[in-house]
Amino acid sequence: MFSLASIPHFARNARRFREIAGVLARYGLAEFLAASDPAFLKDLLVSPAGASLTAMRREERLRLALTELGATAIKLGQILSTRSDIVGPEVAAELGKLRADTEPDAPTAVAATIAAELGAPPEALFAAFDPIPLASASIGQVHRASLPDGTAVVVKVQHAGIEDTVRADLDILMGLADLAERGIVELRLYQPLAVATEMRRTILRELDFVREERNLRHFAVNFASEPRIVFPRTYPERSARRVLTMEELDGEPLSSLAEAQDPDALRRREELARVAADAFLEMIFRDNFFHADPHPGNLRVLPGDRLGLLDCGMVGRIDERTRRALEDALLAVVESDAEGLTEQVMRLGRLPPGLDRPALRADVEDFVADYANQPMGAFDLSGALTDVAALVRRHGILLPPVVAHLIKVFVVLEGASRSLTPGFSLLEVIAPYAGKIIARRLSPGALFTRLRRNWRDWNGLLESFPRDAAEILRRAREGRLDVQLSHRGLDATVNRLVYGIVTAALFLGSCQILANRVPPLIFDISLFGALGCAGAILLGLRLLRAIRRSGELGPDA
Repeated sequence: MFSLASIPHFARNARRFREIAGVLARYGLAEFLAASDPAFLKDLLVSPAGASLTAMRREERLRLALTELGATAIKLGQILSTRSDIVGPEVAAELGKLRADTEPDAPTAVAATIAAELGAPPEALFAAFDPIPLASASIGQVHRASLPDGTAVVVKVQHAGIEDTVRADLDILMGLADLAERGIVELRLYQPLAVATEMRRTILRELDFVREERNLRHFAVNFASEPRIVFPRTYPERSARRVLTMEELDGEPLSSLAEAQDPDALRRREELARVAADAFLEMIFRDNFFHADPHPGNLRVLPGDRLGLLDCGMVGRIDERTRRALEDALLAVVESDAEGLTEQVMRLGRLPPGLDRPALRADVEDFVADYANQPMGAFDLSGALTDVAALVRRHGILLPPVVAHLIKVFVVLEGASRSLTPGFSLLEVIAPYAGKIIARRLSPGALFTRLRRNWRDWNGLLESFPRDAAEILRRAREGRLDVQLSHRGLDATVNRLVYGIVTAALFLGSCQILANRVPPLIFDISLFGALGCAGAILLGLRLLRAIRRSGELGPDA
């Protein structure tokens, strides 16, 4: 079903929509040609690098299509790489490779952006400003500079015009999501409009460098007492919505340390892997606020074997309810409690209608049995988390974005740690947090907070109960007490029932007309009886098709 509400999304951005449709069609056509027999057809489509698209896997073609579509599509792909519960583990793994090395803006455009945001050109704000960028990604580019007091800084400048492009692309995305949710029954389970809305919110937040500057200051406060974890200091007076000035962390990428093999380097690598793991676990279990993009390019080894963390535009915040559910899930895994883990999965996720709970419980029991007997030092946490994502996807459970981000963080963090130390076990670092969770829950402070919260709830109930009870009794005496029952989800069922009754009545009536040969007659057959029977059959087939599309007849219907 085409939604008229979606038309403005496409009409406002018709040119960009044609461009997106053209790229997607080309990469989709490559899949069609890959299955064709004539060999010459397979060389018709090539990637920007000159490789034949038909020789690539579907996941690779999707990654290349998103790369070709530019900044918004790349960011969208990076977010989807955290949602293996939606796109599946193979697609998520491929999209995790998305990195954007885009053409930088000209120096004049960079200077104009800085002047528009900070009220003065670069030469008036910095003692030195290198017009050649260190790097240029999808949203912005980074330049070296120095403050008047000689402090070395880097200046992140948003690409000129990128926000208009991103907003246009997101407008099209929302229109496509609306069409998918209204017109494709199989996709409604994954709530494409809600997912697209969350992605839109995440991408627009990354366009606001003021938010990233606040994130950096928040992390710096949280880790102020831990000298081995460093976040770049920010300079708010030289930062704005499209410009971010921060301290330059002069270090080497984490990946470069992984190549060294001397004994001292091996010791340093093991120690840094532990430091990185501890830092992210403290963010998650202590602060409820974590860096959501911990790929090796954002981790720097600084002098003194300190660990610097960059690019804090994408972060995750864990609310109290989610944190408690995650902690309970962790305790269930540690105790091999399949029943408890099933309950937490259902608490965390958005459950589909008609969830087969016994089947879910059986799958969780199989999962726990598969991983329960693995030695902790050899435990494959990435594989376990990937299996969890596949399990919830199989049952149509939609995870909250923060949980999906957490799974991605654990998988990437374990991969980065094992690139430094192949025998590193992230689970060994996580396991002690089970004891910390229990200790925190039983601490006097936590118990007092819980009692105070419960007391407020009970106090409010006791204060309002006499007034509410008196109002109910007064309305009952006056005969004005109404009870309203809301039957959710019955509209479609009632409509189909009425539709079926009308169809059956039409068919039976038409059969009576045929049997009595009611004129006019054609070849001794009643014309109105024949037309009525044909119409009833068509209506019945339409009703069966609607029921089948809704899935009410089951997968084998």
